[in-house]
Amino acid sequence: MSQSQSQTDREEIFSAATKYFARNHGPKAFVPGESYIPPSGKVLEADDLVALMDASLDLWLTAGRFAKEFEAEIPKWMNRRTSALLVNSGSSANLVAVSALSAPMMEKVGKPRLKPGDEVITVAAGFPTTVNPIVQTGLKPVFVDVDFATMDATLERIQEAFVPGKTKAVVIAHTLGNPYRADLVAEWCAKEGLYLVEDCCDALGAQIQNGQGGEAPAGSFGELATLSFYPAHHITMGEGGAVIAKDGRIRKVAESMRDWGRDCWCEPGKDNTCGKRFGWQLGGLPDGYDHKYTYSNVGYNLKATDMQAAIGLSQLKKAGRFIEARRQNWKALYEGVKSSPRLRERLVPVEPTPGTNPSWFGFPMHCAPGIDREKLVASLEEARVGTRLLFAGNLVRQPAYQGVDYRVVGELKNTDEIMKRSFWVGVHPGIDAARVEYMLEAMERCLGKL
Repeated sequence: MSQSQSQTDREEIFSAATKYFARNHGPKAFVPGESYIPPSGKVLEADDLVALMDASLDLWLTAGRFAKEFEAEIPKWMNRRTSALLVNSGSSANLVAVSALSAPMMEKVGKPRLKPGDEVITVAAGFPTTVNPIVQTGLKPVFVDVDFATMDATLERIQEAFVPGKTKAVVIAHTLGNPYRADLVAEWCAKEGLYLVEDCCDALGAQIQNGQGGEAPAGSFGELATLSFYPAHHITMGEGGAVIAKDGRIRKVAESMRDWGRDCWCEPGKDNTCGKRFGWQLGGLPDGYDHKYTYSNVGYNLKATDMQAAIGLSQLKKAGRFIEARRQNWKALYEGVKSSPRLRERLVPVEPTPGTNPSWFGFPMHCAPGIDREKLVASLEEARVGTRLLFAGNLVRQPAYQGVDYRVVGELKNTDEIMKRSFWVGVHPGIDAARVEYMLEAMERCLGKL
Protein backbone atom coordinates (compact mmCIF):
# COMPACT_ATOMS: atom_id res chain seq x y z
CA MET A 1 0.00 0.00 0.00
CA SER A 2 1.31 3.47 -0.87
CA GLN A 3 2.03 6.01 1.84
CA SER A 4 -0.65 8.34 0.47
CA GLN A 5 -3.27 5.58 0.52
CA SER A 6 -2.31 4.68 4.07
CA GLN A 7 -2.73 8.30 5.13
CA THR A 8 -6.11 8.50 3.39
CA ASP A 9 -7.25 5.37 5.25
CA ARG A 10 -6.11 6.91 8.51
CA GLU A 11 -7.99 10.12 7.85
CA GLU A 12 -11.19 8.14 7.22
CA ILE A 13 -10.72 6.29 10.52
CA PHE A 14 -10.02 9.53 12.36
CA SER A 15 -13.17 11.11 10.94
CA ALA A 16 -15.23 8.11 12.01
CA ALA A 17 -13.65 8.20 15.47
CA THR A 18 -14.54 11.89 15.84
CA LYS A 19 -18.17 11.18 14.95
CA TYR A 20 -18.24 8.18 17.29
CA PHE A 21 -16.92 10.29 20.15
CA ALA A 22 -19.57 12.96 19.61
CA ARG A 23 -22.35 10.37 19.64
CA ASN A 24 -21.13 8.30 22.55
CA HIS A 25 -18.89 10.41 24.78
CA GLY A 26 -20.20 13.94 24.51
CA PRO A 27 -21.02 16.12 27.54
CA LYS A 28 -24.03 15.16 29.60
CA ALA A 29 -26.52 17.59 31.10
CA PHE A 30 -26.08 18.32 34.80
CA VAL A 31 -29.12 17.51 36.94
CA PRO A 32 -28.68 18.92 40.49
CA GLY A 33 -29.06 16.22 43.11
CA GLU A 34 -29.02 13.44 40.52
CA SER A 35 -25.79 13.88 38.57
CA TYR A 36 -22.82 12.77 40.63
CA ILE A 37 -19.98 15.29 40.92
CA PRO A 38 -16.84 13.18 41.32
CA PRO A 39 -13.97 14.57 43.39
CA SER A 40 -11.59 13.84 40.52
CA GLY A 41 -12.03 12.98 36.91
CA LYS A 42 -10.61 12.98 33.43
CA VAL A 43 -11.69 15.26 30.60
CA LEU A 44 -11.27 13.43 27.31
CA GLU A 45 -12.14 14.95 23.95
CA ALA A 46 -12.36 13.74 20.36
CA ASP A 47 -8.73 14.55 19.61
CA ASP A 48 -7.66 12.23 22.42
CA LEU A 49 -9.51 9.36 20.78
CA VAL A 50 -7.98 10.26 17.42
CA ALA A 51 -4.51 10.20 18.97
CA LEU A 52 -5.23 6.77 20.46
CA MET A 53 -6.39 5.49 17.08
CA ASP A 54 -3.30 6.95 15.39
CA ALA A 55 -0.99 5.04 17.74
CA SER A 56 -3.07 1.87 17.53
CA LEU A 57 -2.84 1.80 13.75
CA ASP A 58 0.96 1.63 13.97
CA LEU A 59 0.65 -1.70 15.81
CA TRP A 60 3.80 -0.71 17.69
CA LEU A 61 2.65 -1.93 21.06
CA THR A 62 5.50 -0.78 23.28
CA ALA A 63 7.01 2.72 23.59
CA GLY A 64 7.54 4.34 20.18
CA ARG A 65 7.23 7.65 18.38
CA PHE A 66 4.57 9.09 20.68
CA ALA A 67 6.48 8.11 23.81
CA LYS A 68 9.64 9.73 22.47
CA GLU A 69 7.81 12.96 21.71
CA PHE A 70 6.06 12.97 25.08
CA GLU A 71 9.35 12.41 26.89
CA ALA A 72 10.74 15.44 25.06
CA GLU A 73 7.75 17.71 25.75
CA ILE A 74 6.81 17.09 29.40
CA PRO A 75 10.15 18.34 30.88
CA LYS A 76 9.41 21.80 29.45
CA TRP A 77 6.74 22.11 32.15
CA MET A 78 9.52 21.85 34.72
CA ASN A 79 12.24 23.84 32.99
CA ARG A 80 14.29 20.70 32.46
CA ARG A 81 16.60 20.01 29.53
CA THR A 82 16.94 16.25 30.04
CA SER A 83 14.19 14.17 28.47
CA ALA A 84 11.71 12.47 30.77
CA LEU A 85 11.30 8.77 31.38
CA LEU A 86 7.77 7.57 30.71
CA VAL A 87 6.62 4.87 33.15
CA ASN A 88 3.39 3.01 33.81
CA SER A 89 2.22 5.02 36.87
CA GLY A 90 3.10 7.81 39.26
CA SER A 91 3.80 5.19 41.91
CA SER A 92 6.29 3.55 39.55
CA ALA A 93 7.82 6.98 38.92
CA ASN A 94 8.52 7.31 42.65
CA LEU A 95 9.90 3.78 42.76
CA VAL A 96 12.24 4.48 39.83
CA ALA A 97 13.39 7.79 41.34
CA VAL A 98 14.28 6.42 44.78
CA SER A 99 15.64 3.15 43.38
CA ALA A 100 17.92 5.09 41.02
CA LEU A 101 19.42 7.06 43.89
CA SER A 102 20.03 3.74 45.66
CA ALA A 103 21.51 1.91 42.66
CA PRO A 104 25.16 0.82 42.52
CA MET A 105 25.30 2.39 39.05
CA MET A 106 25.16 5.84 40.72
CA GLU A 107 28.78 5.42 41.75
CA LYS A 108 29.66 4.28 38.23
CA VAL A 109 28.40 7.63 36.85
CA GLY A 110 30.17 9.60 39.57
CA LYS A 111 27.30 10.29 41.99
CA PRO A 112 26.95 9.17 45.63
CA ARG A 113 24.32 6.49 46.17
CA LEU A 114 21.88 5.97 49.01
CA LYS A 115 22.61 2.83 51.00
CA PRO A 116 20.45 0.61 53.23
CA GLY A 117 19.81 2.29 56.57
CA ASP A 118 20.30 5.83 55.26
CA GLU A 119 17.56 8.19 56.46
CA VAL A 120 15.16 9.94 54.13
CA ILE A 121 12.96 12.77 55.39
CA THR A 122 9.32 12.63 54.32
CA VAL A 123 5.82 13.27 55.68
CA ALA A 124 3.15 10.95 57.06
CA ALA A 125 0.26 13.09 55.73
CA GLY A 126 0.15 11.82 52.19
CA PHE A 127 -0.08 8.96 49.73
CA PRO A 128 1.64 5.65 50.51
CA THR A 129 3.60 5.29 47.29
CA THR A 130 5.53 8.45 48.01
CA VAL A 131 6.96 6.66 51.04
CA ASN A 132 6.87 3.00 50.00
CA PRO A 133 9.95 3.18 47.73
CA ILE A 134 11.97 4.44 50.69
CA VAL A 135 11.04 1.30 52.61
CA GLN A 136 11.31 -1.02 49.59
CA THR A 137 14.91 0.07 48.90
CA GLY A 138 16.02 -0.53 52.49
CA LEU A 139 16.15 3.13 53.47
CA LYS A 140 14.69 4.52 56.68
CA PRO A 141 11.81 7.01 56.43
CA VAL A 142 11.88 9.89 58.89
CA PHE A 143 8.43 11.43 59.28
CA VAL A 144 7.91 15.11 60.02
CA ASP A 145 4.67 16.95 60.69
CA VAL A 146 3.06 19.34 58.20
CA ASP A 147 1.68 22.82 58.55
CA PHE A 148 -2.05 22.61 59.35
CA ALA A 149 -3.06 25.65 57.29
CA THR A 150 -1.40 24.46 54.05
CA MET A 151 -1.07 20.70 54.73
CA ASP A 152 2.50 20.99 53.45
CA ALA A 153 5.93 20.35 54.91
CA THR A 154 7.99 23.37 55.96
CA LEU A 155 11.73 23.88 55.80
CA GLU A 156 11.91 24.34 59.55
CA ARG A 157 10.36 20.94 60.29
CA ILE A 158 12.55 19.27 57.68
CA GLN A 159 15.65 20.82 59.23
CA GLU A 160 14.63 19.54 62.67
CA ALA A 161 14.78 15.97 61.33
CA PHE A 162 18.29 16.31 59.90
CA VAL A 163 21.02 14.15 61.42
CA PRO A 164 24.51 14.70 59.94
CA GLY A 165 25.91 11.52 58.47
CA LYS A 166 22.54 9.73 58.56
CA THR A 167 20.16 11.94 56.59
CA LYS A 168 20.81 11.57 52.85
CA ALA A 169 17.64 12.67 51.04
CA VAL A 170 14.26 14.41 51.21
CA VAL A 171 11.29 12.85 49.37
CA ILE A 172 8.06 14.84 49.74
CA ALA A 173 4.95 15.43 47.62
CA HIS A 174 3.33 18.76 46.84
CA THR A 175 0.05 18.17 48.68
CA LEU A 176 -3.06 18.25 46.47
CA GLY A 177 -1.30 20.62 44.05
CA ASN A 178 -0.44 23.09 46.82
CA PRO A 179 3.36 23.20 46.60
CA TYR A 180 5.71 23.39 49.53
CA ARG A 181 8.62 25.83 49.26
CA ALA A 182 10.83 23.50 47.25
CA ASP A 183 13.07 26.46 46.42
CA LEU A 184 14.04 26.84 50.07
CA VAL A 185 14.24 23.09 50.65
CA ALA A 186 16.45 22.60 47.57
CA GLU A 187 18.80 25.37 48.65
CA TRP A 188 19.19 23.77 52.07
CA CYS A 189 19.58 20.27 50.60
CA ALA A 190 22.37 21.50 48.34
CA LYS A 191 24.15 23.01 51.35
CA GLU A 192 23.91 19.73 53.29
CA GLY A 193 24.65 17.45 50.34
CA LEU A 194 21.20 15.83 50.25
CA TYR A 195 19.12 14.64 47.33
CA LEU A 196 15.65 16.17 46.88
CA VAL A 197 12.89 14.25 45.10
CA GLU A 198 9.75 16.31 44.34
CA ASP A 199 6.64 14.17 44.02
CA CYS A 200 4.58 16.35 41.66
CA CYS A 201 1.94 13.72 40.91
CA ASP A 202 -0.82 16.09 42.09
CA ALA A 203 0.88 19.34 41.09
CA LEU A 204 1.54 19.67 37.36
CA GLY A 205 1.71 23.41 36.60
CA ALA A 206 2.18 24.64 40.18
CA GLN A 207 4.58 27.56 40.58
CA ILE A 208 7.01 28.50 43.36
CA GLN A 209 9.11 31.60 43.97
CA ASN A 210 12.57 31.14 42.50
CA GLY A 211 14.45 33.56 44.74
CA GLN A 212 15.01 36.00 41.89
CA GLY A 213 11.68 37.79 41.97
CA GLY A 214 10.01 35.34 39.58
CA GLU A 215 8.39 31.94 39.63
CA ALA A 216 9.61 28.48 38.67
CA PRO A 217 7.61 25.28 38.25
CA ALA A 218 7.21 22.73 41.00
CA GLY A 219 9.50 19.91 39.96
CA SER A 220 12.29 22.20 38.80
CA PHE A 221 14.15 22.31 42.12
CA GLY A 222 14.99 18.71 43.07
CA GLU A 223 17.38 16.22 41.53
CA LEU A 224 14.33 14.25 40.44
CA ALA A 225 10.66 15.04 39.94
CA THR A 226 7.80 12.60 39.42
CA LEU A 227 4.39 12.90 37.76
CA SER A 228 1.25 10.79 37.50
CA PHE A 229 -1.15 10.58 34.58
CA TYR A 230 -3.84 8.50 36.26
CA PRO A 231 -7.36 9.66 35.27
CA ALA A 232 -7.66 11.70 38.49
CA HIS A 233 -4.69 13.90 37.66
CA HIS A 234 -4.19 17.09 35.71
CA ILE A 235 -3.73 15.23 32.42
CA THR A 236 -4.27 11.54 31.83
CA MET A 237 -3.13 8.64 29.71
CA GLY A 238 -5.09 6.14 31.80
CA GLU A 239 -2.25 4.56 33.72
CA GLY A 240 1.06 6.36 33.40
CA GLY A 241 3.71 8.50 35.00
CA ALA A 242 7.04 10.17 34.37
CA VAL A 243 10.42 10.69 36.00
CA ILE A 244 12.33 13.88 35.20
CA ALA A 245 15.97 14.26 36.26
CA LYS A 246 18.04 17.40 36.58
CA ASP A 247 21.29 15.56 35.83
CA GLY A 248 21.70 13.39 32.73
CA ARG A 249 23.84 10.96 34.70
CA ILE A 250 21.03 10.31 37.17
CA ARG A 251 18.61 9.99 34.27
CA LYS A 252 20.77 7.23 32.84
CA VAL A 253 20.56 5.30 36.11
CA ALA A 254 16.80 5.87 36.36
CA GLU A 255 16.38 4.60 32.79
CA SER A 256 18.28 1.44 33.71
CA MET A 257 16.04 0.92 36.76
CA ARG A 258 12.94 1.33 34.57
CA ASP A 259 14.30 -1.00 31.84
CA TRP A 260 15.11 -4.25 33.70
CA GLY A 261 18.33 -2.85 35.21
CA ARG A 262 20.18 -3.20 31.94
CA ASP A 263 23.39 -1.35 31.16
CA CYS A 264 22.42 -0.80 27.51
CA TRP A 265 20.53 2.37 26.62
CA CYS A 266 19.29 1.46 23.13
CA GLU A 267 15.66 2.37 22.43
CA PRO A 268 13.21 -0.45 21.66
CA GLY A 269 13.87 -1.90 18.23
CA LYS A 270 17.39 -0.44 18.00
CA ASP A 271 20.79 -2.07 18.45
CA ASN A 272 24.39 -0.96 18.91
CA THR A 273 23.75 2.70 19.75
CA CYS A 274 27.06 2.73 21.62
CA GLY A 275 28.93 1.36 18.60
CA LYS A 276 30.51 -1.40 20.70
CA ARG A 277 27.68 -3.81 21.44
CA PHE A 278 30.16 -6.71 21.60
CA GLY A 279 33.07 -4.69 22.93
CA TRP A 280 32.29 -4.44 26.65
CA GLN A 281 33.58 -6.35 29.63
CA LEU A 282 31.51 -5.69 32.76
CA GLY A 283 31.23 -7.58 36.04
CA GLY A 284 32.23 -11.20 35.78
CA LEU A 285 30.88 -11.62 32.25
CA PRO A 286 33.05 -12.86 29.38
CA ASP A 287 34.75 -10.19 27.30
CA GLY A 288 32.44 -9.05 24.49
CA TYR A 289 29.23 -10.33 26.10
CA ASP A 290 26.20 -8.80 24.34
CA HIS A 291 25.65 -5.36 25.90
CA LYS A 292 21.90 -5.65 25.31
CA TYR A 293 21.87 -8.41 27.92
CA THR A 294 24.21 -6.88 30.47
CA TYR A 295 22.59 -5.75 33.73
CA SER A 296 24.18 -3.27 36.14
CA ASN A 297 21.19 -2.78 38.44
CA VAL A 298 18.50 -4.94 40.01
CA GLY A 299 15.75 -3.22 38.07
CA TYR A 300 12.17 -3.54 36.86
CA ASN A 301 10.11 -3.29 33.70
CA LEU A 302 7.97 -0.21 34.32
CA LYS A 303 7.54 1.10 30.79
CA ALA A 304 4.31 2.43 29.28
CA THR A 305 2.90 1.85 25.80
CA ASP A 306 2.84 4.18 22.80
CA MET A 307 -0.96 4.20 22.90
CA GLN A 308 -0.86 5.63 26.40
CA ALA A 309 1.76 8.17 25.34
CA ALA A 310 -0.38 9.27 22.38
CA ILE A 311 -3.27 10.19 24.67
CA GLY A 312 -0.85 11.88 27.07
CA LEU A 313 0.63 13.97 24.28
CA SER A 314 -2.85 15.02 23.16
CA GLN A 315 -3.78 15.89 26.74
CA LEU A 316 -0.55 17.82 27.27
CA LYS A 317 -1.60 20.30 24.59
CA LYS A 318 -4.61 21.15 26.78
CA ALA A 319 -2.84 21.14 30.13
CA GLY A 320 -2.81 24.94 30.42
CA ARG A 321 -6.58 25.09 29.95
CA PHE A 322 -7.15 22.29 32.45
CA ILE A 323 -4.92 23.89 35.08
CA GLU A 324 -6.64 27.26 34.73
CA ALA A 325 -10.05 25.58 35.13
CA ARG A 326 -8.85 23.94 38.34
CA ARG A 327 -7.64 27.28 39.70
CA GLN A 328 -10.90 29.01 38.82
CA ASN A 329 -13.01 26.26 40.40
CA TRP A 330 -10.86 26.36 43.54
CA LYS A 331 -11.25 30.16 43.71
CA ALA A 332 -15.05 29.96 43.30
CA LEU A 333 -15.32 27.37 46.09
CA TYR A 334 -12.96 29.30 48.35
CA GLU A 335 -14.86 32.54 47.91
CA GLY A 336 -18.17 30.70 48.31
CA VAL A 337 -17.13 29.20 51.65
CA LYS A 338 -15.61 32.43 52.92
CA SER A 339 -18.66 34.53 51.99
CA SER A 340 -21.23 32.20 53.57
CA PRO A 341 -21.80 32.64 57.33
CA ARG A 342 -23.09 29.07 57.51
CA LEU A 343 -19.95 27.65 55.90
CA ARG A 344 -17.07 29.83 57.09
CA GLU A 345 -17.81 29.12 60.75
CA ARG A 346 -17.74 25.36 60.23
CA LEU A 347 -15.34 24.74 57.34
CA VAL A 348 -11.78 26.07 57.07
CA PRO A 349 -10.36 25.96 53.54
CA VAL A 350 -6.72 24.98 53.20
CA GLU A 351 -4.65 28.04 52.29
CA PRO A 352 -2.11 28.31 49.45
CA THR A 353 1.46 28.08 50.67
CA PRO A 354 2.82 31.67 50.79
CA GLY A 355 5.09 32.35 47.85
CA THR A 356 3.41 29.83 45.55
CA ASN A 357 0.72 29.61 42.89
CA PRO A 358 -0.90 26.19 43.35
CA SER A 359 -2.22 23.98 40.58
CA TRP A 360 -5.03 22.52 42.65
CA PHE A 361 -5.83 18.83 42.60
CA GLY A 362 -8.86 19.33 44.85
CA PHE A 363 -10.49 21.76 47.25
CA PRO A 364 -9.34 20.66 50.73
CA MET A 365 -11.05 21.79 53.93
CA HIS A 366 -10.75 21.26 57.67
CA CYS A 367 -13.91 20.76 59.68
CA ALA A 368 -14.17 23.14 62.63
CA PRO A 369 -14.02 21.51 66.08
CA GLY A 370 -17.34 19.86 66.89
CA ILE A 371 -18.23 19.06 63.26
CA ASP A 372 -18.52 15.34 62.65
CA ARG A 373 -16.50 14.84 59.48
CA GLU A 374 -17.74 11.31 58.84
CA LYS A 375 -21.40 12.36 59.00
CA LEU A 376 -20.71 15.37 56.79
CA VAL A 377 -18.96 13.46 54.00
CA ALA A 378 -21.59 10.71 54.13
CA SER A 379 -24.30 13.36 53.75
CA LEU A 380 -22.45 15.02 50.86
CA GLU A 381 -22.08 11.70 49.09
CA GLU A 382 -25.82 11.12 49.52
CA ALA A 383 -26.34 14.56 47.93
CA ARG A 384 -24.22 13.34 44.97
CA VAL A 385 -21.15 15.44 45.83
CA GLY A 386 -18.06 13.24 45.83
CA THR A 387 -15.56 13.56 48.66
CA ARG A 388 -12.14 12.22 49.54
CA LEU A 389 -9.88 12.29 52.60
CA LEU A 390 -6.22 13.28 52.45
CA PHE A 391 -5.32 9.81 51.25
CA ALA A 392 -3.83 7.69 54.06
CA GLY A 393 -4.27 10.30 56.79
CA ASN A 394 -1.34 9.47 59.05
CA LEU A 395 0.73 6.75 57.40
CA VAL A 396 2.32 5.55 60.63
CA ARG A 397 -1.17 4.60 61.87
CA GLN A 398 -1.87 2.48 58.79
CA PRO A 399 -1.60 -1.31 59.26
CA ALA A 400 0.94 -1.59 56.44
CA TYR A 401 3.57 0.32 58.42
CA GLN A 402 3.36 -1.59 61.66
CA GLY A 403 6.79 -3.15 62.05
CA VAL A 404 8.46 -0.87 59.49
CA ASP A 405 11.69 0.72 60.70
CA TYR A 406 11.03 4.47 60.73
CA ARG A 407 11.67 7.50 62.89
CA VAL A 408 9.20 10.23 63.86
CA VAL A 409 10.25 13.78 64.65
CA GLY A 410 7.76 15.51 66.93
CA GLU A 411 4.23 14.35 67.65
CA LEU A 412 2.67 14.54 64.16
CA LYS A 413 -0.07 16.55 65.85
CA ASN A 414 -1.22 18.36 62.71
CA THR A 415 -1.09 15.14 60.71
CA ASP A 416 -3.44 13.52 63.24
CA GLU A 417 -5.79 16.51 63.10
CA ILE A 418 -5.89 16.28 59.30
CA MET A 419 -6.60 12.54 59.58
CA LYS A 420 -9.61 13.30 61.81
CA ARG A 421 -10.98 16.60 60.49
CA SER A 422 -10.07 17.13 56.83
CA PHE A 423 -11.56 16.20 53.46
CA TRP A 424 -11.71 17.56 49.92
CA VAL A 425 -14.06 17.94 46.98
CA GLY A 426 -13.35 18.29 43.30
CA VAL A 427 -12.07 21.16 41.18
CA HIS A 428 -11.26 19.22 38.00
CA PRO A 429 -12.12 20.69 34.57
CA GLY A 430 -15.30 18.60 34.35
CA ILE A 431 -16.79 20.87 37.02
CA ASP A 432 -18.52 24.04 35.80
CA ALA A 433 -20.18 27.04 37.48
CA ALA A 434 -23.50 25.21 37.91
CA ARG A 435 -21.80 22.33 39.67
CA VAL A 436 -19.80 24.68 41.90
CA GLU A 437 -22.99 26.46 42.91
CA TYR A 438 -24.67 23.15 43.71
CA MET A 439 -21.66 21.95 45.72
CA LEU A 440 -21.79 25.05 47.91
CA GLU A 441 -25.53 24.69 48.39
CA ALA A 442 -25.10 21.01 49.25
CA MET A 443 -22.43 21.83 51.85
CA GLU A 444 -24.74 24.34 53.51
CA ARG A 445 -27.65 21.91 53.48
CA CYS A 446 -25.63 18.97 54.78
CA LEU A 447 -24.02 21.00 57.57
CA GLY A 448 -27.50 22.13 58.58
CA LYS A 449 -28.44 18.49 59.23
CA LEU A 450 -25.59 17.88 61.68
